[in-house]
Amino acid sequence: MDFLRTIILAVVQGLTEFLPVSSDGHLVVTSALFEAATGQKLDELLALEIVLHAGTLAAVLIVFRKQIVKLATVDRRVVGLLVAGTIPAAVFGLALKKLDKVYHWGILESPLIGGLGLIVTGLVLLWGTRRDKRQADDTNGLTYPNMTYLQAVVIGTFQAFAVLPGVSRSGLTIASALALVKLKREDAANFSFLLSIPAVGGAVMLQLLEFAKEGMPESLPVGDLVIGACVSMLVGLVALKWLLVWLRGGKLHYFAYYVIPLGVAVSVWQLIG
Repeated sequence: MDFLRTIILAVVQGLTEFLPVSSDGHLVVTSALFEAATGQKLDELLALEIVLHAGTLAAVLIVFRKQIVKLATVDRRVVGLLVAGTIPAAVFGLALKKLDKVYHWGILESPLIGGLGLIVTGLVLLWGTRRDKRQADDTNGLTYPNMTYLQAVVIGTFQAFAVLPGVSRSGLTIASALALVKLKREDAANFSFLLSIPAVGGAVMLQLLEFAKEGMPESLPVGDLVIGACVSMLVGLVALKWLLVWLRGGKLHYFAYYVIPLGVAVSVWQLIG
């Protein structure tokens, strides 16, 4: 059952990491459904989430390899923009994780917070795409290498809220890049996923250091984690390419019609369950 659950969560992670529907929210809700059906709770859900994120991070490195190479050559200024954009998430994420662990709030693994976060994600998608009034050819707009550091911080601040389950990192960063910074659609996606590399990579490294210090939990065999990361990478490759097609067509808001009803259903389930 633990191996099956890991594989299912890996598929969920791969499908939802890049689509603006919140992978963390879906993982929390899926795990809660498993617990309700089997009576068994996965105690190390947060650690498993981060390992599965390593798989989808590999998908980003594969799809955006050309843009990553440019960071060392013609787009070196973008490295500074990525650093500036990562600071809000690093500060807020580390602080929340520490407080959540010390005071046992359970925020980062709460299905109720996940449901509410999905509603927030949907509303932000509607707001961001409604303010994106450009034509389908997307000829107007800023390119991400020409952003200011302040604009990078603005997008990074939206990314910081994605530490909460249910709040989509890709959804909030792309919507804010379109609505507030006025990036071209493709540039909004490029910067969003480049920005995920230090944020997700840092979280993965911290989790690996924690594994090295405290040892691997018995509920998370190394073999299961490796297979899970590979599954999330392969599924993530398909989902990421799908999102890029939808974004170029100006269809980002369609995902709001999925996450808002889902968020309402999950929230009601948790409040009356």
